[in-house]
Amino acid sequence: MARRSIVRRDPRVPGDPELSAYPDPGEAETPAARGRGGPRRGRWVGGGGRWLVWAGRAVLWALIIVIVFNGVRAPFERFTQGDSSSGQAAPSAGTGFPADRAASFANQFAAAYLNMNGAQPQERAGRLAPFLPEGTSDGQFGWDGAGQMSAGAIQPYGVDVTDAQHAKVNLIFQSGNRRMLLSVPVFYSDGRFVVSERPAVLPAPAKAALPQEAEPDRDETTAGELRQQLGAFFEAYAKGDTVALQRYVSGTKLESFGGAFTFVKLQDLVVPPGGTIRDITAVVVWGLVPAAPPAAEPTSTGGTQGSGTLTQSYRLTVEKQGERWYVKDIRGADRSVG
Repeated sequence: MARRSIVRRDPRVPGDPELSAYPDPGEAETPAARGRGGPRRGRWVGGGGRWLVWAGRAVLWALIIVIVFNGVRAPFERFTQGDSSSGQAAPSAGTGFPADRAASFANQFAAAYLNMNGAQPQERAGRLAPFLPEGTSDGQFGWDGAGQMSAGAIQPYGVDVTDAQHAKVNLIFQSGNRRMLLSVPVFYSDGRFVVSERPAVLPAPAKAALPQEAEPDRDETTAGELRQQLGAFFEAYAKGDTVALQRYVSGTKLESFGGAFTFVKLQDLVVPPGGTIRDITAVVVWGLVPAAPPAAEPTSTGGTQGSGTLTQSYRLTVEKQGERWYVKDIRGADRSVG
């Protein structure tokens, strides 16, 4: 039998292209190539998975860089925008403008500005001078020197701060039977204030509408028990008789009027149903004490004949101990009962 040659001849013929060690991606792998006898071709196993890992890492780092950049940029932009003179941003609590002192300054100014008398115009001009800018030609600051006006009960009503040097101070005042507002523009620098422009008078906000409430439930039996004791309590409360006052008080020490008023009568008493501790409402009529001792004799009700009276409402916490009720606290009432 003839021996078979084991020398493998190259089937290529001259002119054929060189065979590559890497297969064409479009070339399908034949079963023979996967077999034991098939030729082994060079290949980077798992290369596609590595590219996905590196791409994911690149996206993650890009996201981190964006987050860090925005975190640094945001406070920097707020800082630069706060210092910029362009735009009128709403002032924050940290503007550094001394609102309380500005309100005191504007309150003094308003007392001089809102009171004018045509018979003494120069007196008003003198009072205004410490508040106006140097070189102000109009010493009356808008008033023509004729007529008269008076105002009182001037109180701060809020400060609208523009920046660290500018603000408008709003003051509420009363002139006759009218409540009005005065808006005073002020300028602040080096610890000093000046009125920077003529102020403006504005209408005061309208009064609130008080909702109606249902008539409270009353315990008339307990009210009858309390009425006589509270009459004696309020009389001692008005006189300042500390010894008598402590007979009606439990667990606390109450200050008194010390003779500033006289007790006239207990006009109304609202006692809600409850236990041994209750919050009650008392309407008390006080007698006004004149500055000079009156010639008239005191009346049987405790007031002075011919003197005025003042009716006020109180909220009391009372506690029953045995057969008696004692006052634990007295304060102003929340709502009127009549």
